[in-house]
Amino acid sequence: MDSFPWYAHTIRRPMLLVVAMALLPVLQGCNPAYYASSVGGHIKIVSSSQPVDKLLERRDINPDLKERLTISREIRDYASEQLALPDNDSYRRYVDTGREYVSWAVYSSPEFSVGFNTWCFPIYGCVPYRGYFSESAAEKFAETLREQDMDVYVGGVPAYSSLGWFDDPLMNTMVIRGDVYLAGVVFHELAHQRVYVQNDSGFNEAFAVTVEEKGVEKWLRERGEDAVLKDYETGLQRYKDFQILVAETRQALARIYASGLSETDMRAAKAKEIERLRARYRRLRDGKWNGYRGFDRWFDEPINNARLATIGVYGDLVADFKRLFDLCAGDYERFYDAVEYLAQFESGERVEALQTASACMAGGS
Repeated sequence: MDSFPWYAHTIRRPMLLVVAMALLPVLQGCNPAYYASSVGGHIKIVSSSQPVDKLLERRDINPDLKERLTISREIRDYASEQLALPDNDSYRRYVDTGREYVSWAVYSSPEFSVGFNTWCFPIYGCVPYRGYFSESAAEKFAETLREQDMDVYVGGVPAYSSLGWFDDPLMNTMVIRGDVYLAGVVFHELAHQRVYVQNDSGFNEAFAVTVEEKGVEKWLRERGEDAVLKDYETGLQRYKDFQILVAETRQALARIYASGLSETDMRAAKAKEIERLRARYRRLRDGKWNGYRGFDRWFDEPINNARLATIGVYGDLVADFKRLFDLCAGDYERFYDAVEYLAQFESGERVEALQTASACMAGGS
């Protein structure tokens, strides 16, 4: 088993703790061209996939791929048998996409706002990104947003979910990142099939991240992978430290944007705050983290409102969901029932009910 692939790849693209955990609006679109591109991209991937069981029977299969697919089958069974996640054909077929990412997500924010722009799709509701199966198409759309003076971030996505409308395939983009990463993304994406609330990405992603992280910890513990589990937990703590830095920076930027300063002064204050974030990261890296440099690449790349906001989508409510999981005594069925109960609330009330819960709520009791 890999020593710590999940964290290594999360560091390369921190939003992939995420990003591995993102929903691509497959088969939906805002215009015919976008719709056709999404349909075509999805059909191409699905039609090229083959059953994992059949591939494992082949004598000419690459030994490394055989090992990965064997573990993927174990992970997929574990998800349904031990985590009470949907038992269907998702992630039981495999396809090599021939590239590092299966799709690309475009996020944007106004220059002086910590919020996201959103796009709305049938079934999926409104989400804070648009997904493309072509990197060049994603960059082309991103450029139109930059021309509107938006802060833009384009991120590669190794996996996506169709929310159970189709049997989502296992892809090389998932298995090349190691066993721990693979387990996490399978648990995460199947969680989206279990509970999904339209127009509430923060709720959906934090729920799926909770299922992912709790599931990976349980899986590693039951496999007796104590050293890997320790590394995984260390990685989660580092990521939590990183999220805190980003959250504090977003709060500071929100105050700047609400200050009434001129655009020129706000722009200068914004740049100063982002450089302060980099300096605070270096102190954290060289202090508490004992020189661990895994996030250097993230901080070396351009940072703007959109890039910062992606971190919040996947992390702001995770601690609240984990507390609810504990209130449900770690019982996955009770936990899912409680989350489904929360899903019936209106958005603001939903978050408040989650954050103030003192018991495993009605529906999960």
